Amino acid sequence: MATLTMKTAAGAEAGTVELPDDIFGIEPNVAVMHQVVTAQLAAKRAGTHSTKTRAEVRGGGAKPWRQKGTGRARQGSIRAPQWRGGGIAHGPKPRDYSQRTPKKMIRLALRSALSDRAAESKIVVVDDWAIDAPKTKDGVRLLEAIGLRTKGERDPRVLLVLYRDDENAWKSLRNLGERVQIVLPEELNTYDVLVNDWLVFSQASLETVVARLSGNGSGDAE
Repeated sequence: MATLTMKTAAGAEAGTVELPDDIFGIEPNVAVMHQVVTAQLAAKRAGTHSTKTRAEVRGGGAKPWRQKGTGRARQGSIRAPQWRGGGIAHGPKPRDYSQRTPKKMIRLALRSALSDRAAESKIVVVDDWAIDAPKTKDGVRLLEAIGLRTKGERDPRVLLVLYRDDENAWKSLRNLGERVQIVLPEELNTYDVLVNDWLVFSQASLETVVARLSGNGSGDAE
C-alpha cells in the first residue's frame, strides 16, 4: 500500500494514511476510462432536439402546379424539403443518448482515474475540515493551507469529497468559483476525477470510497 501524509485544515502534518493498491495503485486502463467518460457525457445530453418533416409542416396540401405541360420540374407540395419553408429531410428527432455501461467497467474506470491521480501525487487527505461556521473565507483559508489556492496565480481545479452532513464545509466551499467542485463519496466518478487537477478527501470520506470500491456492491455513479 502507498502511504500518504495526512494534513490538518491548517496545513500541518497529521499522521499518515494508506491508499490500497487495488484502488490507487493499478495501471490505468485508458480505453475503459475513455468509454466510461464518453457514456457519462452522452447521458448528460438532453436529446430534445427536433425538426419537422414535410408531413408535419403546416400547409402545402395542394399540388403547386399541374404535373405536365408547364416546362417546370414536377412538384407535389411546397412543403417538400427542397422548398424554402419546407420540411427537413433526415433531421434530428428526440432520442435518448444514454449508453449501457457494465458496473465492472465503471468501477475499473474509477480505480484507473484514482490511480492516475495518486501516481501524480495529486491527492490530499485532511483529518477534518475544521470549519465551525459557513464562511467562504474559511473555505479559502482551508485551500490556501493545503496549498491548492495561491494569490496571483491560476488556481488548479479541485474536487472535494464531502459528506452531506459536512454542512459548514459544504457552504464554505461551494461558491469558490468554477475551479472548485464538491461531490458526495457515493457520487465520485471517473469524469469528475479526470477533469480536476487535485482530489481532496477527508479521512472519513476516503474510508467510505475505499469501502465502496473494495466490495462487490453497486452504487457506482455513471
